[in-house]
Amino acid sequence: MTWHVVLEVRRDGPEPLGAQIADQLRRQVEQGRLAPRSRLPSSRQLAEDLRVSRSVVVEAYEKLTGEGLLESVRGSGTRVAAHADTRIRKPVVLVDRTVPPARFNLLPGTPNAVTFPHREWTSSYQRAVETARYQGLGYPPLLGVDQLRTELISYLGRVRGVLGHPDNTMVTGGFAHGLGLICAALVELGVHRLAVEDPSHDRQRQFIEENGIRTVAVPVGAEGVEIEPLYASGVRAVLVTPSHQFPLGVPMSQQRKQELVRWAQDTGGWIIEDDYDGGLWLDHRGRHLAMQPVSPERIIYAGTASKLLAPGLRLGWLVLPPELTRVTEMVRVRRDLGGDGLMQLAFADFLRSGLLDGHLRRMRTRYRAQHGTLMQALERYLPAATLVGPVAGLHVFATLPESADEERLVARALARSVLVKGGRVFYDRPGTALPGLVLGYTAMGRSGISEAIRRIGEAYEE
Repeated sequence: MTWHVVLEVRRDGPEPLGAQIADQLRRQVEQGRLAPRSRLPSSRQLAEDLRVSRSVVVEAYEKLTGEGLLESVRGSGTRVAAHADTRIRKPVVLVDRTVPPARFNLLPGTPNAVTFPHREWTSSYQRAVETARYQGLGYPPLLGVDQLRTELISYLGRVRGVLGHPDNTMVTGGFAHGLGLICAALVELGVHRLAVEDPSHDRQRQFIEENGIRTVAVPVGAEGVEIEPLYASGVRAVLVTPSHQFPLGVPMSQQRKQELVRWAQDTGGWIIEDDYDGGLWLDHRGRHLAMQPVSPERIIYAGTASKLLAPGLRLGWLVLPPELTRVTEMVRVRRDLGGDGLMQLAFADFLRSGLLDGHLRRMRTRYRAQHGTLMQALERYLPAATLVGPVAGLHVFATLPESADEERLVARALARSVLVKGGRVFYDRPGTALPGLVLGYTAMGRSGISEAIRRIGEAYEE
């Protein structure tokens, strides 16, 4: 198909033809006349339309690609970058947070919607609808449909090393839903305080408090959550992210895992393992499996499809110690009547067919390339930043010099239409933490990543 765009060039003007073409295209993008992902004519076609040399058009396209406004997609030609959206939007309320509009989204944990395997998921869902019996169309079991729990245990054992049984596995509406059920179950067992890592997800701490359990911040060191403060706190439950600590990204050492299990055995405590992006370890060297197999009787394993596929699916799972399964079921019967049976059957098919394995293999390749682009951009535009942790997950933590004004830097980045989070907001006492940035790098193309970091670098230099 031949695509068309209206441009005018003047051969009698002082400005070179290539600069005229680039200026007009840039203006059309900034004015919103060329929408994100709009296809542009090939360089050969546009040169023919404007009666100019093809090299003139190539020069203009390359200039705008370097600025992050255009992107070249193999097999699809040149198009306006997905993030080049200048339309004024109302702020979006997301999980009780107000997310301001910005062209460049570097928030952590944001998968790229373009990469969702639409065709494969549609096939699995269609097979689920065609083969659904009572479990798919009636009220599902509170633990979830049998087929999905069976496939989950098989998949988690094979990929994450998890030990469990379908009868002790519960399908939830995402991690937050599962965490709410766990909080209620702990209260039933007389547990009213929960230790959380410091730093950890700020919204998660608030969510736990709203579910009737007080949080106690325990510092994270180079090997993971510190054990002495955990003993000193007197708590009987702790929430950890051992494979890829959020937000620092560091994995928990094997020795620290053993010490944490010993704490649980000594105190009769419970360990909640949030394996939020465990399937997205990007470097095979030093890959970390789940912690749960070390002590299946004391560890509650929690996973989610939000980072692996899309948060809109609202699919999560808990592998529970046998002692907790019944009480968690009784809590759930007072809250809801189970999840979407057809969705669960579709996900069971997606797992059984190996489609999730294939999707994650593609995503790991893509994310490694994006991670490499991020590192190159930081070296070039923000050399003062130092990355923490291995190549894994959907974000990295970058520390900044102690003299850096993190809050001001985040604000100035937003003024340049870059949405990024500072590291201090994740600490229990933000004023005591070193400045840093939590950089999500999967929601944009590589040209967008480079341009976003360039703008942050400009803000930092100011």
